[in-house]
Amino acid sequence: MAAASLDLQGLLARLDPTADVAQRHIWLIDVFDWLRGDRASPQAAVGRVSLLLDAIEARPELRERLRAWWRAFTQAVDLTALLADYGFAPRTAFVSELTERLRRKILPGTPETTDASDLFRMVLPGAFDAGWIALQGDAQLARIGALLADAALDDDGAPRWRHTVMDAVTYCSSQVVAAGFSPELRLRMSAASESRAFHALMSDLDALREQMFRAPRDEVALQAAFVAFRDRLDACRASASSVYTHLEDNGISVGLVFRLRQLRERVLRIRELLDCLISPAPAPSVARLVGRLVLAGGERNSIRALIASNSSMLAAKVTERSAETGEHYITRDRASYLQMVRKAAGGGALTALTVLLKFGIYSLALSAFWSGLWSGLMYAASFVAIQLLHLTLATKQPAMTAPAMAARLRDIKTDAAVADFVDEVANLVRSQVAAVLGNVGLVVPAMLALALLVQFALGRPLLDAAHAAATLQSLSLAGPTALFAALTGVLLFAASIVAGWTENAFVLHRLDSAMRYNPRIGAFLGAARARRWATFMRTHISGFASNISLGLMLGLLPAFAGFFGLGLDVRHVTLSAGQIAAAAASTGMAVLQQPALWWAVAAIPVIGALNVSVSFYFAFRLALRAHSVSLGDRARIRSAIWARWRSRPISFFLPA
Repeated sequence: MAAASLDLQGLLARLDPTADVAQRHIWLIDVFDWLRGDRASPQAAVGRVSLLLDAIEARPELRERLRAWWRAFTQAVDLTALLADYGFAPRTAFVSELTERLRRKILPGTPETTDASDLFRMVLPGAFDAGWIALQGDAQLARIGALLADAALDDDGAPRWRHTVMDAVTYCSSQVVAAGFSPELRLRMSAASESRAFHALMSDLDALREQMFRAPRDEVALQAAFVAFRDRLDACRASASSVYTHLEDNGISVGLVFRLRQLRERVLRIRELLDCLISPAPAPSVARLVGRLVLAGGERNSIRALIASNSSMLAAKVTERSAETGEHYITRDRASYLQMVRKAAGGGALTALTVLLKFGIYSLALSAFWSGLWSGLMYAASFVAIQLLHLTLATKQPAMTAPAMAARLRDIKTDAAVADFVDEVANLVRSQVAAVLGNVGLVVPAMLALALLVQFALGRPLLDAAHAAATLQSLSLAGPTALFAALTGVLLFAASIVAGWTENAFVLHRLDSAMRYNPRIGAFLGAARARRWATFMRTHISGFASNISLGLMLGLLPAFAGFFGLGLDVRHVTLSAGQIAAAAASTGMAVLQQPALWWAVAAIPVIGALNVSVSFYFAFRLALRAHSVSLGDRARIRSAIWARWRSRPISFFLPA
């Protein structure tokens, strides 16, 4: 304690209200460093605050010097900007915001500044400060308020801090009005919600300001003005919230979501500022506000928070559209289950032709890039054909269906909602089982038939003995097949991201309407054909983007990986089953006695499981982030799924 007192006495001796800006701010930074101490506990910092107050209150001349210092500080530093803008990102561009945050972390700041935000960042840099500030008792806060009371008065006799806070409310309110008047938001507000709230907000604020600084104060009129302004602020927030419905129906823009989140945070900041003004004992409200500013500054400076925020907005952008598409892939009864098997069987039959074309491209002995490119284009054409024929490719489902499931998590607080979600998980797993069985169950006999047909037509097997053996060896479970299958699951997830982004952009920019009504397009296609094309593209754009991107990734990834010497490859369950069937047919009945065949056959369920589970995992995590599902709700969901698995495992494989 003696050492602490000596340090404190040294600090108080340096208190000089006539010092220049840099020295005054250095003294403030040193005081808060002393209050934090070794950061062992927030309670210790609270004790140091009490020690500081005792030392100042015991010396009247020191108290007057502190008040003079405070007057000089508030005159030199713009506290209004700190209260109104601290913690808010000024831009939506990820790269520029990341660059700014890196600059703050790398380059040192200077206390020679009149920007209160820069100074606040140096004085109260971390969450530890928010912790000990929150522990300040009402008595101690009252002591601080009394110490600084009357230190700065305006011409009307009101404390300057009240004018500062009211100016901050004005700045925040003007930002809210500007956001509400922006065409991006105004044109997307629903007709029922769009009101005159934004028009009248500033006039209500003027009425509140007039009552706040009226002498003598009429408490009844002040309370009425406060209630009117608060209700108007709530109306503005409700009008802005109606934009979310439009975004879900008509596409999501990251810029719009950013504006809406900023508007919501501005409204919350206004409420915190008003608490400081209206409360009869403002000290606790001021302490809470300072603590919130500390936390907001931490979020504002955090690179991890920036990535999390942007990924959340991007997740919402891609999952809402994929959720629409994914609904078509989930079976919920026996009839839809059997229909899925039939569609998957058709997809498997068409995939047999894809495998045949793949071996044809490899027989041309092209370079790695051109072989990969033509294989990718062939895959893309095959996948698009499966889509247009309304057939099913099994592994395309998980990345599409996970967002559809996560969309049901918006209201997951009740046990009934969790039970409904578990039912949806069972429906999804059954859909995967049906699709994989349908694909693999028909691609094998179809590929055997094609291989025998080629052998009959050409007089030789589809693959020679060396290529057949190499094919079986490359697909063996004893090799890196599981790793390649998991990598393919990542590619499936990436294709769903491309699909969601493309469909969202198509809907957001109203390209279907442009195709339908644009005069030039109408003159070229004709009105009727333009309408048909618009409807067709609106229905299939997501599938086209997903199938084409997936095909190109499956074909080109081995070529690009080989360029860097990585030796990576892809393993798609349906394509792999077709390749095994082609190699077996080319070898003949003797293949049944070869262990290589059975190692390859054993890899098929592993490939299918990894294709499905990896793509589903990433897509589901993305959708959870988009809907901000809490960790507690996630734990409840996992427990409910395991309980269903233990009690009714058959429900995950066959319909009731």
